Amino acid sequence: MEGLKKQLSDDLKSALKKGEALRVSTLRMVSSSIANKEIELRKRDIGLSNQEVLDVISSEAKKRKDAAEGFKKGGRAELAEKEMEELSILKTYLPPEISDEDLLRIIKDGIREAGTTDVKDFAKVMKVIMPTLKGKASGDRISRALKSELEKND
Repeated sequence: MEGLKKQLSDDLKSALKKGEALRVSTLRMVSSSIANKEIELRKRDIGLSNQEVLDVISSEAKKRKDAAEGFKKGGRAELAEKEMEELSILKTYLPPEISDEDLLRIIKDGIREAGTTDVKDFAKVMKVIMPTLKGKASGDRISRALKSELEKND
């Protein structure tokens, strides 16, 4: 166990000692998700790479964000607040998101590389830019920015 997975384990022990209930439950949840991913990928013996652990944390963060939005729409503010608190705990383990300027620059480069400015070729451009942007910005943020950029060219 090394890197990010070890840090999560150490932070869980620390939160247990301090009696931080929400942090403990959040870190246990993400640890469980990591263990499930190891089983799914048949990497129980060797463990996940730091990038794979980041992918699991990112996925869990997205689940929290989506759940919070759902609870807000359903008028359950207290549940939405809990999801947002869990999201903020998870975000401490994720690298900061890319700036809007850098995101736009990469999208414009991707549009140029794909050789299209048509909204119908959205997937073609996504295929070009996603390897660069993976883990640096959320998929919905990338999607919105790309759609906006392609619509400007119509």
